[in-house]
Amino acid sequence: MRFPAIICHGGLNMKYNSRVSSQTRRNWWIDAGLIMSAVLASLSGIYFLVLPVGGYQGGRNLWYGVEIIFTRQTWDLLHTWTGVAMIIIALVHLSLHWYWVVNMAKRLWKELTGKCSHMNNRSRINLLVNAAIGISFFLAAMSSLYFLFFPGGHAAASLAILFTRVSWDLIHTWSGVVMIVAALLHFVIHWKWVTKVTANIFPSSRKLPLAVEKS
Repeated sequence: MRFPAIICHGGLNMKYNSRVSSQTRRNWWIDAGLIMSAVLASLSGIYFLVLPVGGYQGGRNLWYGVEIIFTRQTWDLLHTWTGVAMIIIALVHLSLHWYWVVNMAKRLWKELTGKCSHMNNRSRINLLVNAAIGISFFLAAMSSLYFLFFPGGHAAASLAILFTRVSWDLIHTWSGVVMIVAALLHFVIHWKWVTKVTANIFPSSRKLPLAVEKS
């Protein structure tokens, strides 16, 4: 006779989670935190891109007083602190992948200067997308820090550090747009990796084999 073996869920999870290394699992959680903070920062950024000013009552601004889900002040706080969280998590991500970043920077330089022609089109696109993410993130982060330490007011409006406040605002807006587009392309390029690693970290019980024992 055959009887189904009684196996606890913890044992199954331990067995299948062993398919993912501790380093991969750590990177997945860091990337997940980065994605969550980036999504919130991006949504709030899109809100301010669509509604750039508070508007004025009685004028031609049809968006005056419009609230979408949250108040404008709540969107502002959400954008600020999810942006800070994204910067912190990104710095951790970069520190863990610094060797890869340096190698990719060297490969990009060789590619741009014509010293390297061994890359296929997929690798070249991936490299350029990563470079776009890195540069746009740096500009968005620097402009974010400027607005964090100099939030507004008449004194801040006249304070120019490297650029005018209007220039910092333009840098922050359009570097954020470029970063969102590049990040979406990056996500599409690595979609198979994302789904594969996620499935291994959170295996579905329906896909687990039924273990049996003989008596």
